[in-house]
Amino acid sequence: MPKPASQKGSSIGLIDAKGAVDRATAQTYTDNVFLFVPNLIGYARVILAGLSLHFMSYHPKYCTLLYGLSCLLDAVDGQAARALGQTSKFGAVLDMVTDRCTTSCLLCYLSSAYPAYAILFQFLIALDFSSHYMHMYSSLVTGSRSHKLVKSDVSRILSYYYNDSRVLFFMCAGNELFFVSLYLMKWISIPMGIPGPFGIGLLTWPQLMAYCSSPVFFVKNAINVVQLWKASKILVGVDIAERAAARDGSLKEQ
Repeated sequence: MPKPASQKGSSIGLIDAKGAVDRATAQTYTDNVFLFVPNLIGYARVILAGLSLHFMSYHPKYCTLLYGLSCLLDAVDGQAARALGQTSKFGAVLDMVTDRCTTSCLLCYLSSAYPAYAILFQFLIALDFSSHYMHMYSSLVTGSRSHKLVKSDVSRILSYYYNDSRVLFFMCAGNELFFVSLYLMKWISIPMGIPGPFGIGLLTWPQLMAYCSSPVFFVKNAINVVQLWKASKILVGVDIAERAAARDGSLKEQ
């Protein structure tokens, strides 16, 4: 089986784990990956998300403000990394883990706030984690430097989703807005009372936000399904290639 041609964005050779730990320990202050500006923004996101969770059960205004700031900073860290030349694998994983954990924590709260739909929220958590984990792992085993480097010949949907920062921001922001709207619906029950078609005045403003953002929610989670399926196919393809190589090696030894 011919080897695939090297592609732009391929990862460097593997580094021994002990050597990597030693390098991280011996970092200088002036070039410390832990202190890169985008990673500092990532830490701020974690703190803001943690504070929002603290207020989630009794102070919706503080919770929404802090949660929203944490999500908005998600659009800043990547820009800072590219502008400052401080992209890093640690930063990429920190960003993804923060996204997954903050959304999952909010969905856990929604499971208790809407017990009749708890199984749906649990499914969304499982889909979110599994699709992103498998996508990240499939990127690593195929030698990609970033999980966002998806080519159109692998998946046109994922390529468009990850390679256009405006689309990525719109989809992620709309999905989070839908969940935040569901959260606020438990706290705000006064209708807007404004004239409009389709009984819009009978809705609260969180309900209106939920209706407006729901299409984005459905598309975003459909993309998660595509991501899970494509990652599964990539991993199976790697398994097939490795098994074929092992068989070829056995035949040569005989």
